[in-house]
Amino acid sequence: MPRFRLLVEYDGTSYVGWQRQDNGRSVQGAIEGAILRLTGETVSVRGAGRTDSGVHARGQVAHTDLTRDWPTETLRNALNAHLGQHGERVAILDAESVPETFDARFSALRRHYLYRIICRRSPLALEAKRAWWVVKPLDAALMHAAAQTLVGRHDFTTFRSVHCQANSPVRTLDRLDVAQDGDVIEIRATAQSFLHNQIRSLAGTLKMVGEGKWPVERVRAALDARDRKACGPVAPPEGLYFMQVDY
Repeated sequence: MPRFRLLVEYDGTSYVGWQRQDNGRSVQGAIEGAILRLTGETVSVRGAGRTDSGVHARGQVAHTDLTRDWPTETLRNALNAHLGQHGERVAILDAESVPETFDARFSALRRHYLYRIICRRSPLALEAKRAWWVVKPLDAALMHAAAQTLVGRHDFTTFRSVHCQANSPVRTLDRLDVAQDGDVIEIRATAQSFLHNQIRSLAGTLKMVGEGKWPVERVRAALDARDRKACGPVAPPEGLYFMQVDY
């Protein structure tokens, strides 16, 4: 059967997350529904990462197998038409024919995420549900310094959800950078794979450094503790974006 790779963008605000669930609308379910309406086929769409409720994506990757060898532009445009007709906040940016050995999840070499914080006194209007609104100014330079103590291969038990199903808490964090442009602070993270809630846990902890409540050294101490209780507050989902997958 022909296999297709889909590049997907979505606003995660009204979804329970990427993965199909019984308790609400999912991004996976939205795409599978569009495929069903287009082709009459009930298929499974596999994503490169399972984003949580409220988390957005600009570069999620998925794959699916279809009976017909569709022209890729036709497939992209038709799926977008069906998604739009049903009010889904999901867009297929690109569709590509790939070998049957390609797997959106297991073929991935690196995943890139962005976490956005907006620091200002006034509430967010245009950016509501698109970033974490923080009233007080944050020291991005201190946050970046603290972030560098986490780069590399570590046991990230402190920074993963108690519900995380990964077999091991050990991950290699290739990049964790913090930069500021005006009132926007961006945290960019890259790794082959991440633990459940890892980036939001890191973002919430780095905010504690930025507002002066934690010294830089405490972040490394929290990592070394290998104890979830040592983590700072978990950042809200609306600031997190799944940006890109490398293959």
